Amino acid sequence: MTRMSRFVFSVSIFLFSVSAGNVFSLDLSDAGSSLADAFGWSSDDNEGLSSFRSLNIPVGGRAESLGTACTALCDDVVFFDYNPAASSVVPETEIAVFHNAWIADSAMETLCATSRNGNLGYGAQFKCFYVPFSEYNLYGDRVAGSYYTETSAAVNVSYNFLAGYDFKGLAVGGNARFSWRGMPDYTDNQTDEIISGSGLEQSALGLMADIGVLLRFNVLKNFADRKPNLNVGLSLNNAGFALTGFGSSISIDDPLPTRLSLGVSYRAFAPVLLSLELRKPLNFADFSSSGSLSFAAGMEITVTRFFNFDMGFLVQGGNPRISIGSGFLVKAFLMNVNYTFDLTSSQNPVNHISLSAKLRLGDKGRAKIQEQVDAYYINGLQLYADGDLEGAIAQWDLALALDSRFDPALDAKVAAIRFQNAKSDIMDMQKLNISITGKTSK
Repeated sequence: MTRMSRFVFSVSIFLFSVSAGNVFSLDLSDAGSSLADAFGWSSDDNEGLSSFRSLNIPVGGRAESLGTACTALCDDVVFFDYNPAASSVVPETEIAVFHNAWIADSAMETLCATSRNGNLGYGAQFKCFYVPFSEYNLYGDRVAGSYYTETSAAVNVSYNFLAGYDFKGLAVGGNARFSWRGMPDYTDNQTDEIISGSGLEQSALGLMADIGVLLRFNVLKNFADRKPNLNVGLSLNNAGFALTGFGSSISIDDPLPTRLSLGVSYRAFAPVLLSLELRKPLNFADFSSSGSLSFAAGMEITVTRFFNFDMGFLVQGGNPRISIGSGFLVKAFLMNVNYTFDLTSSQNPVNHISLSAKLRLGDKGRAKIQEQVDAYYINGLQLYADGDLEGAIAQWDLALALDSRFDPALDAKVAAIRFQNAKSDIMDMQKLNISITGKTSK
């Protein structure tokens, strides 16, 4: 298949998945009330008691297509909203933009970037949720119009401790996040004139932190790939407080949408990825008002190297969210589109589409270094087979100089040294035997 034909093929399937989603929505819209009834057992009286609710809105794209079950998956730049430990293991430097057309003419726009040096990961995210705000007087005349906004900025740092060939390391990381709720000024009921600074009293500043850990293993793996096929992640998101009343006296009021998440992702076969997640909302102002557990699940099927298909499911507050999407890779650009049928944000069926575009800027030469490490290791094995132990150890030392935790070279070097020592002991014993008997042993 030529490059152009691959591109046409991927775009065709990409657009088909979007159109299929639109058809899918027609069927699900009719069944919206039935779905809500079916999951009524998971309804939550404490749902929606926190401020800065936009922090629970997914940025869109692949993460939303997978039902937002990304606490353990986190292999791209969306880790900011799910597990901050993942920046230390993301394969490549990425810059991404997201657009999520939410409900009631609202939208979420996101810009983020991440990179890493060795096992040190870092990044930054900026996102803004906005919805049109209109005010009408007693006669139905429009007297004010602006936007209600919730804007968030986050910086990230993480490190993957003890990362090696066999043990993939313990990744630990955190985000520092600053959020601003912007309420527009409103009018005087008597004069219909805008009161300057009135919106500031209802605006708020949120100061919060995210903490996460990520472990990766190989379990029942039946395909060749150095990436671990089982990930386990744990994260605490949006822990902090909000300040309100900037127009008069500042106070700490509504709790933030803090949550504790535990996730598992598993690639049973090379083309199939499964991701599961449990979340527990936490109300630090009143733990008895914390929300109920929610559940998310996602599946990704890799059709070709440049195209994949995603589907996801989320149950939160008694209502389900069902998503499908797809992504295709063109050179360094990875495009994702998502369609979601959503009952978690409204009692009525809501359908929306989100998009993402990611630019992959390479791995800072890590792959080439790994190739050189492999070459030194293989050269050492060849020299070892030829009986040149000194030469083999020298090659493995070169490999370890580039990657000190490359376990195959370390194990081979230890075995070669032991063999050298055993050979030396045997020769010493032979010399001792000659000195005693006066003749060479046969």
